[in-house]
Amino acid sequence: MNQHKGNLLTDHPELYEARFPDPERLAGRWAEDCLRRHGAGPAVLDLGCGTGRDAAYLHRAGRRVTAADLSATMLAHARLHHPGPVHVQADLSRFDFGRGAFDAVVCLDSSLLYCHTNEQLDGFLTSCRRTLVPGGLLIAEMRNGAYFLGRAEPPATPGTALFTWEGTTYRSTTTLYLDRAAQLLRRTRRWTADDGTPPVEERSAWRLLLPQELRHFLTVHGFEVLALHDGPGPRTEPVWRPGAEPGSAADGDRLHLVARKTTALASVHPPVGERP
Repeated sequence: MNQHKGNLLTDHPELYEARFPDPERLAGRWAEDCLRRHGAGPAVLDLGCGTGRDAAYLHRAGRRVTAADLSATMLAHARLHHPGPVHVQADLSRFDFGRGAFDAVVCLDSSLLYCHTNEQLDGFLTSCRRTLVPGGLLIAEMRNGAYFLGRAEPPATPGTALFTWEGTTYRSTTTLYLDRAAQLLRRTRRWTADDGTPPVEERSAWRLLLPQELRHFLTVHGFEVLALHDGPGPRTEPVWRPGAEPGSAADGDRLHLVARKTTALASVHPPVGERP
């Protein structure tokens, strides 16, 4: 079996869009709703933009959008099929677009969770703070660590998906493993296709952040949390619809974040009289 070093869907963006269709552009509409609800300015950075569908929606909504991704293949697809935004290659754990360049940073589809270590997460938030104007917004949507770490194990039975693109049927079998020590949800995905190509096995992982842990990181980096909830959102059941109010719970499969850059970094040291 081939041990694929990348990600089949990332390396073939057309397959990604076939496997995860979003004909209603729910992710982009949800992000635009958050931007409007909290009064964000027009300049938006979409980090981990993937195929570029969400960035293009924000562009059509009247935003000045820069779409950033680490994958040159994804960016090439976005430029061709979802034009409008400026597309640039960047690592979300360390990027620099200039100080105060954007009114909002948007990070959807668990892209933030590819920051596997505290150092990478610190780098992401430091970079976000630098690139945002005072009062700028950070909007993110991701898997929820509380959902997975609060349960015995992920599903023991591998999940299977089947879809067809350009006459070829693809089948993926996904197995999840909970690495508690590293707080990672590790994923092994095996791909087969009916066109005679050899099977492909690939491995990836997401950082599992607890809601209170995420609040702490944000506070330390000078952000005020305006909303942190498990739904509704673009990938929840039921899905988000225009006019839906954010929930108050944070223990479901997805986590949705809106945070605002404050004027100063927070102090994490307790008052002198309370120190041990």
